[in-house]
Amino acid sequence: MAWNHKDLISIKDLDKQDILHILDVAKRMGPGYTPVADGKILATLFFEPSTRTRLSFEAAMHRLGGNVIGFADSSNTSVAKGETLSDTIRIVDGYADIIVIRHPREGSAKTAAEAASIPVVNGGDGINEHPTQTLLDLYTIQETFGKFDGLTVAFVGDLKFGRTVHSLSYALSHFDTKLCFVAPESLRMPEHYVSMLQRKGIEVTETADLKSVLPIADVLYVTRIQKERFMKPEDYDKVKGYYRLGKEILQDAKEGMKILHPLPRVDEINLELDEAEQSIYFKQAHNGIPVRKALLAMLLGLVDDA
Repeated sequence: MAWNHKDLISIKDLDKQDILHILDVAKRMGPGYTPVADGKILATLFFEPSTRTRLSFEAAMHRLGGNVIGFADSSNTSVAKGETLSDTIRIVDGYADIIVIRHPREGSAKTAAEAASIPVVNGGDGINEHPTQTLLDLYTIQETFGKFDGLTVAFVGDLKFGRTVHSLSYALSHFDTKLCFVAPESLRMPEHYVSMLQRKGIEVTETADLKSVLPIADVLYVTRIQKERFMKPEDYDKVKGYYRLGKEILQDAKEGMKILHPLPRVDEINLELDEAEQSIYFKQAHNGIPVRKALLAMLLGLVDDA
C-alpha cells in the first residue's frame, strides 16, 4: 500500500490500514539487524526523562544501520539560554534525517513538525499523546492474541493524565473492541475521549472497582499514577497507591488474560507478578525495537512497499 505520511505526531494521523501496515512491516523486520539506513542520522531530542522510548529508538536506528545524535537533558543545550523550540528544531533539521522529540508541553511535537523539513516523530508531548507507544502496544496485543476484534481491554490507573491510554484507546476504536476505564474519580478518563469513543460505536464502561473487570478483561493495561503531572503534592498523596496489583488478582482473572504496562512502574504492580504467565510488560517494552525500526524506515522511505 502507498505510504504518504511525512511525520507521526498523533495516532489520529493513522487510519486502520496504516496501523495494520506498520505492524506488518514490524513483524517482517523483526528486532534484528536490517541495514537499510546506512548514512542516515536520527536526532533524539528529549526535553523530558525517558528510558524505553529514547533507548529503543536509538537501538532501532542502530539496527537499521544508521547513526544517532541528540540529548537526554535539555539543560545542557541552548534551550537553557532561552532558545525557542522552533529554533532548536531548525538547527537540528540541518544535522539529521529524522527527529524524535519528547517534550512536557502539549502540542510541542506539532510545533516541531511545522519547523522541520525532515520527518518528526512524537515521542510523547505532555499529557497529550504517545503514538509510538501505542503502536508497540498494538503489536504486543496482536502478537499475543492474533487479533483485535472481540477483545475487552481494561485500562487501570491514571487515565486523566495518561497519554498512553489516550492514544491506545483511540487506536482500538478502529476495531470491534470493548473498553473499560478503571480509575479513582479524580483520575477518570477525560470526557471528550469517552464521548469520542462512544460516537464511534465503542462500548465503554467506567468504574473505580478493579475487581469488577477482572472476569471480563482480555487485556489489563495498567498505568502508574504520575506524580510529576500533579500541581499540588497533596492531590497526588490522595491517590498514590490507589491500585496495587499482586498475585491475588489472578484468582478472579479471565482465562488467558494478559497484563500490559507502558512502564516505568512504581508500586502499582508487585514484583511477584513479574514471573506470572499473564505478565508480558517486559516483552511489550522490547517490542519497541521492531515497531520503531519499521516506523523509522517507513518515514525515511527505506521500505520497498511502504
